[in-house]
Amino acid sequence: MQNYSQFVGIGAGVCTGVSLLPQLIKIIREKKAENISWGMLIILLCGLIGWIWYGFLKKDYPIIITNAFSLMVNLFIIYFSLRYKKNH
Repeated sequence: MQNYSQFVGIGAGVCTGVSLLPQLIKIIREKKAENISWGMLIILLCGLIGWIWYGFLKKDYPIIITNAFSLMVNLFIIYFSLRYKKNH
């Protein structure tokens, strides 16, 4: 049963991680980031850092890896949003 629950956790983490990829791709393609919710991004950033910390405390690598990927995507969204905001 332990292996089954780990697959569920990995699957959920992957879904969470890729959930912001369409937004990131749209920002990069259009070179604009209008109507981005900064509050949502900051809260998500804090939550992801919390999950990564929790993963380290539990020594649970799927939690660490999937949330680190999500954190990276979130940071790219923030970076490109600021970059394209300065251009306009």
